[in-house]
Amino acid sequence: MSSAAFVTRLPILLRPNPARTVIRPYMPSTDTYKYAQNDRPRSQRIADRVLALDDQSLAEEIERLLRDFSSRHRDVSALFLRRFHEVEGIEICDCKVSDAQAILIGAHFCHEYSYEAAALFNPSIVPHPDQSGVPEGAIRFVLSLRGVGEGHISSVTFRTGMCFSDGTVAVAPQSARPATLQTEALSPDVGLDAGVRLLCDGSHDLSEIVIFPTTPSQKSGIEDLRLVRFTADDGTSTNFGTYTAFDGRVIRQELLTTADFRHFELTPLSGDATASKGMALFPRSIDGKFAMLGREDNENIWLLTSNDIHEWNGGVKAIDPRWPWEFVQIGNCGSPLEIDEGWLVITHGVGAVRNYCIGACLLDRRDPSKLLARTAEPLLRSDMDEREGYVPNVAYSCGAMLHGRRLILPYAVGDSFSTFVTMELDDLLRAMN
Repeated sequence: MSSAAFVTRLPILLRPNPARTVIRPYMPSTDTYKYAQNDRPRSQRIADRVLALDDQSLAEEIERLLRDFSSRHRDVSALFLRRFHEVEGIEICDCKVSDAQAILIGAHFCHEYSYEAAALFNPSIVPHPDQSGVPEGAIRFVLSLRGVGEGHISSVTFRTGMCFSDGTVAVAPQSARPATLQTEALSPDVGLDAGVRLLCDGSHDLSEIVIFPTTPSQKSGIEDLRLVRFTADDGTSTNFGTYTAFDGRVIRQELLTTADFRHFELTPLSGDATASKGMALFPRSIDGKFAMLGREDNENIWLLTSNDIHEWNGGVKAIDPRWPWEFVQIGNCGSPLEIDEGWLVITHGVGAVRNYCIGACLLDRRDPSKLLARTAEPLLRSDMDEREGYVPNVAYSCGAMLHGRRLILPYAVGDSFSTFVTMELDDLLRAMN
């Protein structure tokens, strides 16, 4: 990966780990053999086999089950019991069972999913809401990453870390046992696709939390979360994140909302500007309206404004491809960053052989539709030394963070793993024209 002379590469590598697993619902395939032994469905036959076990066999199977999975997951007994109640009366008939039988039946309708077995990439970064105990001159951050596992399904995972006054960055170790969140519909009468609330049911470390697809619109992935710490006109702050929901055929933009990174709401965005990828909110309102960058034509960066954070229409083209490394398309690499000179936007450009490079531009602070300056050469470009991966020739980010006058930029290589660079703002601005 070649970089501009003023870019400092950090010795941090965040690689996918197949041992990071969550327990997810599983349903065996339905009967297809026309000469089935009886009229009871396959799911009921599985439950019947568990119910037919004698007490000793049941106890031995429960002991083995909990021994195998308790060290890998929190509260597996409660998880399997909850899964039993999800299928009881729907996939299997209501039945009188012991707790042990219910746990074992529930376990047969679960599976482990390695959510980052294939890739860990497209990071985004924001200041952590808890800055207590931070050394002088340092800042604690939250890093989101896109994990890809079996079936190319994407989910969101988190890490925390610290940026220090000397420019170094440290990422905290991960907890050993990931955990998915409890899900409830925001509007039970409408269904999950109208929005969901995700709840952390214990004192989990943030690195344990996995946001896995839960709604029909997300069933094939939650992709490229772009986090931003949004400050309202009254001074209160909320963390938002725009992302792409994919159902296997159609994409749509959705919004994550959280105050504490322990409780989340996921809601759809609507309007004619939300049918493409890459939307990213500004960190405050502009002239009393929410503002967003988007790529609604899949080629240029557009500026959108709205009175409603969930409704986005129209917009004006703000940045179009200019240099060969962005001739195919240009897009944002996360939310704009407000500096004294204007709005700093980290961009990605796609050029020949679908090579993704990272650049930057500066927009007018009062009128972000006005482009003031941009980098003529990439800040980061895939080259012969570092280009291979799940998708070769890609350098990509979903968001950067300021630490004083220093830019902290996490980015992904080859859609496979993630790392960091830093640079001084003054050096970056001098590279623009």
